[in-house]
Amino acid sequence: MTLSTAFTEMFAVQHPIASAPMGGSAGGALAAAVSRGGGLGLVGGGLGDREWVAREAALAAATAGASWGIGFISWSVDLGTVELALEHQPVAVMFSFGDPSAFTARVRESGASLILQVTDLEEARRAVDLGADVIVAQGTESGGHGARQGRSTLPFVPLVADLAGPVPVLAAGGIGDGRGVAAALALGAAGALVGTRFQATAESLAAPVVTRALVDGHGQDTERGNLLDVARGSAWPAHYTARTLGHPYLDRWRGREAELAADADALRAYADGVASGELPPVPVWAGEGVDLIDDLPSASDLVPVLAEQAESALTHALRNR
Repeated sequence: MTLSTAFTEMFAVQHPIASAPMGGSAGGALAAAVSRGGGLGLVGGGLGDREWVAREAALAAATAGASWGIGFISWSVDLGTVELALEHQPVAVMFSFGDPSAFTARVRESGASLILQVTDLEEARRAVDLGADVIVAQGTESGGHGARQGRSTLPFVPLVADLAGPVPVLAAGGIGDGRGVAAALALGAAGALVGTRFQATAESLAAPVVTRALVDGHGQDTERGNLLDVARGSAWPAHYTARTLGHPYLDRWRGREAELAADADALRAYADGVASGELPPVPVWAGEGVDLIDDLPSASDLVPVLAEQAESALTHALRNR
């Protein structure tokens, strides 16, 4: 069985798998490895640091040997940074979290495909209206930031697929192995956007303490909220919360976000704890599929493994109808 979909045809990739553009960990090496493995690797443009974007986009362009792209956070990036990324000729540019309309025309002019991630049906309708070439339907099982009042992946993806019509949809959120990719296809998606699983790979820029935590982590230990954004003084809009593994400040301040925000001593203690190494510099972003991670392979090897698992799962399902 060959998993050929509208997504694989659009980007001339072998497998219906893309890596999420995770800020801080999805650099050029990871994106290139995913692309060499037959998927679509996406550099994580994060909050739009121009030096970082230029360096990692150049690395992906030089080493991917195939289609690669880049993703940005809509509320924090500026047009100049997007222009800088386009100089390296990505085949796709993805925008998440916020209104991407200031960038869509320029991306379209460049010839790159426009990928828009959505967290609810209102955002999905907006993505269709903006002419997205691909829509990513992100369920709340996902690691990192997502919608506070979003929907879980299983019911959300079919709704977005129906709404999107001919526009290919990628499922995201809680997909940790090939069975999740198979499920995405069964739900009407043209592929899967995978985050946490690719964060735990040899090419990820995540610190060893983070990748170790992912290997040892469990889905029931993740939680979604904005407390850690408050603690570290992040500018993330409150309606986009984040799913992370455990953290000392979660246990200490859970349910008291407003109190924490008003406590200058507690905020200073957080910064001091990070500076001293007592606290991790960033939370450990992790989706509910983290239990399925038990190794740190090369991303270029992981992509075909996920595809093979997906094919096996679909074949098994058909045999047992």
